[in-house]
Amino acid sequence: MKLWVEIHLILLETPLSPSTMNNQTLVTEFILQGFSEHPEYHVLLFSSFLSLYSVALIGNILIILTITFNSGLHIPMYFFLFNLATMDIICTSSIMPKALEGLMSKDSSISYGGCMAQLYFLLWSVSSELLLLTVMAYDRYAAICHPLHYTTTMSKSFCCKLALGVWALCAFNAAIHMGLMLRLNFCGPNVITHFFCEAPPLLLLSCTSTYVNSIMIVLADAFYGILNFLMTIVSYGFIISSILKMRTAEGKKKAFSTCSSHLIVVCMYYTAVFYAYISPVSSYSAKKSKLAGVLYTMLSPTLNPLIYTLRNKEVKAALRKLFTFSRN
Repeated sequence: MKLWVEIHLILLETPLSPSTMNNQTLVTEFILQGFSEHPEYHVLLFSSFLSLYSVALIGNILIILTITFNSGLHIPMYFFLFNLATMDIICTSSIMPKALEGLMSKDSSISYGGCMAQLYFLLWSVSSELLLLTVMAYDRYAAICHPLHYTTTMSKSFCCKLALGVWALCAFNAAIHMGLMLRLNFCGPNVITHFFCEAPPLLLLSCTSTYVNSIMIVLADAFYGILNFLMTIVSYGFIISSILKMRTAEGKKKAFSTCSSHLIVVCMYYTAVFYAYISPVSSYSAKKSKLAGVLYTMLSPTLNPLIYTLRNKEVKAALRKLFTFSRN
C-alpha cells in the first residue's frame, strides 16, 4: 500500500552520523500534528469524528451480538463477518480516543510507548482486515462456484483455522514492524504529520538507519495490499463468470445478493488505501494521507455494518429478533 513511499524512503535515506546523534536528546514523546493547521474546524471535526466513532462501535457491536446469539447465522460467511467487525472495533479504538482528545485540547502529544502501541494495533487490525476480505472472497467463490462441495470445503474447523491464522499472522507481522521501529532512535524533531502514529512519518523522524524497516514494509505492503487485492479480484472474476452462466434470473439475483455487500466493502476499502499510497512519490502528501486515514480507519468501519445490514435480509431479521429478545 505504501510501496512507492517506502521505496522513496530507501533511496533518499540519509541517517545522521553517530557523533551528531550523540549530541542530541532522544525523543520521549511525539506531537500529533493532526488538523492543527485548521483550528477553525476543530469543533466540526470533533463532532463528525465522535459521530463516526459512535456509529462504528454501536454498529459493529450489534453485528457481533447478532451473529453470536442467532444460530441461523453460524455459517462461514457470518463467522468471518464477526471477525471483521471485531477488527473494525480494534482499528477505530486504537485511533479515535487520541484523535478526539487532540481536537478538543491544546495538548496533542502522545508518549513514545503510546505511539508504538497505537502503531502495533493499527498494523494488526488493518492487515487483518485486508486478509479477512480476501478470505471472505474465497468463501463466496467456494459457495457460488462449487456449491456441492461448499460444506466440505468450508468446514467449521477449516474456518476456525483460517481465522486463527489471520489473527496470528497479522499479530506477528505487526510485532515485527513494531520491533524494528523500537530499535530506531528519534532525536528530534518529534512532530508527526498525521492524526495517528503511522510508519512513513515516523521513519522520516528517525536519526538512525531505517533501511531494514523500509524493506520490510515494502514486502509487507506487496503481500497485504497488492497480492491480496489480486487474489480478491481473481476470486470475483470466477464468481461473476459463474453467475453469468446461471440459467435463471432468480438464480443470478440470489447468487449476486450473497456477495454484493462484500464486494461493496472491498471496493470502498481498497479505493481509500490505493488513493493514499499507490501513487508516484511526487504526488504523496500528508494532507492526502490524512484524508485516506479518515476513510479507512473511521469511515470504512462505520459503513461496514450498515452495508452488511441494509443489504442482507438474514442479518436484518436476526437484528429484529435480538431487539425483541432484549425487550422481553
